[in-house]
Amino acid sequence: MDESIKPEIAEKIRQLEKKFKNSGQDLGSYLDGLLHDRYLTYWDYIHLDTLLSLQIPRTHFPDEEIFIMYHQITELYFKLIIHELKQIIDDKLQTAEFFTKKLDRINRYFRVLIDSFDVMIKGMDKDQFLKYRMSLLPASGFQSVQFRLIEIYATPLANLVNSKERDEFSEEDALEEVYEHLYWKSGATDIKTGEKTLTLKQFEYRYTPRMMRIAHQVKQSTIYHRYLELPEKEQNNVHLINALRTFDTNVNINWLLMHMGAAYRYLNRDKGEVLATGGTNWKKFLPPSFQRIIFFPNLWSEEEKENWGQQWVTHQFNTTK
Repeated sequence: MDESIKPEIAEKIRQLEKKFKNSGQDLGSYLDGLLHDRYLTYWDYIHLDTLLSLQIPRTHFPDEEIFIMYHQITELYFKLIIHELKQIIDDKLQTAEFFTKKLDRINRYFRVLIDSFDVMIKGMDKDQFLKYRMSLLPASGFQSVQFRLIEIYATPLANLVNSKERDEFSEEDALEEVYEHLYWKSGATDIKTGEKTLTLKQFEYRYTPRMMRIAHQVKQSTIYHRYLELPEKEQNNVHLINALRTFDTNVNINWLLMHMGAAYRYLNRDKGEVLATGGTNWKKFLPPSFQRIIFFPNLWSEEEKENWGQQWVTHQFNTTK
């Protein structure tokens, strides 16, 4: 070995040579590739130019670009959340520390989303929104499959049945049957005719196979199941319980209320509300006190479940009128 080469560099080369030899590979070929490779740049690493090219408005209204970008940012955060949920589900160590660490990350992501929703509530011109939104039909934020996957990863499918029918289903029922009664379907169904909106039909056609595949994968291993499988001492960890309750509250109360705030600003008016894109029944679909979706029901008292989201709803209505 050349004496001009620093000892620590020489040692790393020896380690690399051993690594590639053990795998039947030639270190020299990899070094040739490294020699001829271009230096990595920030913009190439994160595909910046591609990322910035993905905002394609359908109208000439400037604020439509805000609408597009905020939803794209939201979907990226949803992807981060799912990334952490999968790690909890795959974990074999069963410790409250690991569980809590991942939930803290998830709650941090949701906190950013909730805190940033003023971009949607106050950051767009109302007149512009009411015009360019008509070019979005029948697309709707309702069609976010990643949000539905967060729900599926978090809790048994039976906990996501609409509130009027929930007592009729349990984890013993076939997932395909439970799926037909999930709460969000009623949010995109015509109240008078019972017919599914085009928004819902499109969504189901595109994503039902994916959602059902994942529902079967986590049938006995959702976040709720993983919590219940922890040793009793780990289950009783105060920090873990608080993190789970915060996750439940963030997703099933606070996130919905921010959407209600936006809906009241842009869609509500004295002489009747403006219909949401996709025809979703937002006044009956969004209030958390109506659906009472709870991921971890054993972590809440009967009184808390009975009054789920009501005090927050009252506060939200008062601040958005």
